[in-house]
Amino acid sequence: MNKDNAGKIEKVKLTPKYQNLDSSKLLERIDDDIQKLNRLKTVLQKEAEGRDMKEQQDQKGVDKVEEDAEEQKVLKDGQDMGDDDWKDNSNSTLMKNVDPRQFRRYELAYDRVKDFYLEQHTKQTIAYNIQARINFKTKVRDRMSVWDALVKLNKLLDESDPDTELSQIDHALQTAEAIRRDNKPRWFQCVGLIHDLGKLLYFYDSHGQWDVVGDTFPVGCRFSKKIIYHDFFKKNPDNRNPLYNTKYGIYSPHCGLKNVMLSWGHDEYMFNLAKEQSTLPPEGLSMIRYHSFYPWHREGAYKYLMTKEDEADLKVVQTFNPYDLYSKTDIRYKVEELKPYYLELIDEFFPNKIVEF
Repeated sequence: MNKDNAGKIEKVKLTPKYQNLDSSKLLERIDDDIQKLNRLKTVLQKEAEGRDMKEQQDQKGVDKVEEDAEEQKVLKDGQDMGDDDWKDNSNSTLMKNVDPRQFRRYELAYDRVKDFYLEQHTKQTIAYNIQARINFKTKVRDRMSVWDALVKLNKLLDESDPDTELSQIDHALQTAEAIRRDNKPRWFQCVGLIHDLGKLLYFYDSHGQWDVVGDTFPVGCRFSKKIIYHDFFKKNPDNRNPLYNTKYGIYSPHCGLKNVMLSWGHDEYMFNLAKEQSTLPPEGLSMIRYHSFYPWHREGAYKYLMTKEDEADLKVVQTFNPYDLYSKTDIRYKVEELKPYYLELIDEFFPNKIVEF
């Protein structure tokens, strides 16, 4: 393009250029003109990018001043926003009076727990998981506030949980309050409150509880022996399919867990909702997605699928897990007394009062 004409778009005279051409020459001429227009578009885009870059550099100076000021700001619960101390559970109030051996004792579990896992391990196939994700993306099931969703969830008793018979809102408050007592960041407290909110799926698209609750695991590759009740996978069709029953299955070494399909349930459901509709940080989203992935964060399975990013997420989820698991006691909080605090917390991280579920 002539430098004198830079930034100017030449008028294309269509009639003289295309008149009286046979079909093959016409297509060739049109293709040439399209190529010219694409080159012109590239030049204009580069000019626009140059202007944008200069504006961004100018803005960086302003942002740096704001960042410096923000770093000096202390959260309401005493945590510095740039501080990683929240990852340290060594002084946790919760852990001081807990015997970890008293939890996840599946050998003593009710028959309902074993029946649940037999059904889950049989029916969580890759075909079902693909369809479940299609269903999730193609419709909105309900619209309500996060608090109203917690109240609605209170009607569900998790058949997969061997550790508690309390309601879901009791467990949500137990988890959040344990995190709050240890003076963790407010976003961490919010995760504690809503981490199981995806169980709301039970009232809409579920086929029971087997595609809502319970430990999660990858589908599309061999089921690890470190998954609870591993023998129950014998009836799963994917267990006999050579495409899915090898170590890597449809995946590749160290492909990253973000590229792995985990069994569909409340973790995946709430992770996607929070990613789209909340301001929770990436660490909080990882806690939500992986908190039921016990074969990974507790038993050390599936390391061959992990990346460096997953190693960082593993530490984050292991920081959260004690609050989810060991807060399950017979202590019940007075919901109405705690409600004002948690309503404020919800509003802080869910800008829209009404969430699409």
